[in-house]
Amino acid sequence: MIYLQLFLAFLQIGAFSFGGGYAAMPLIQAQVIEKYHWLTLNDFTNLITIAEMTPGPIAVNSSTFVGNQVAGIPGAIVATIGCILPSCIFVTILAKLYAKYRNLRLMKGILESLRPAVVAMILTAGITILVPTFFGDGTIHLTNGNLQIRYLIYFAVAMVCLRKVKIDPIKVMVSCGFAEVLYQLVLSWLPI
Repeated sequence: MIYLQLFLAFLQIGAFSFGGGYAAMPLIQAQVIEKYHWLTLNDFTNLITIAEMTPGPIAVNSSTFVGNQVAGIPGAIVATIGCILPSCIFVTILAKLYAKYRNLRLMKGILESLRPAVVAMILTAGITILVPTFFGDGTIHLTNGNLQIRYLIYFAVAMVCLRKVKIDPIKVMVSCGFAEVLYQLVLSWLPI
């Protein structure tokens, strides 16, 4: 039964996550956390981190990770197949249709109308990632100790490095990771 649930959950994610991995994050969260309770919100943020760090599409990496957590290697295989199957079918059908009808205004209009939805889904994914990172309890309350200043500083410095200085994103991610490791080492040496 768990294999069928994994397959169907990620089949839905694969079928309705237009716009790539970040657009899929709200759908993954709805299935994995809210519907089936396979992961907690904290585990989900770790999942996003792992899915971004490993090579490949985020949705596929997420399905593999969740499938492995829930039902081992067979679960990872079933969830991954469920995630990629809709794309394989859609791309095959769309490639044939696009080759045949690519000059129609209706086709161009359909593709243009999908853009706002994709932008909204990516924005939702960004907020889903940032809120638990910046606020300790996962809610936007400026109470004492809830705001994670250190992570806000990492974010601000990373954005300046990426947007203004144009540093390679890999170098920025490694630098932020190194800064956090250094912070944790210094914190462990301090007497409490």
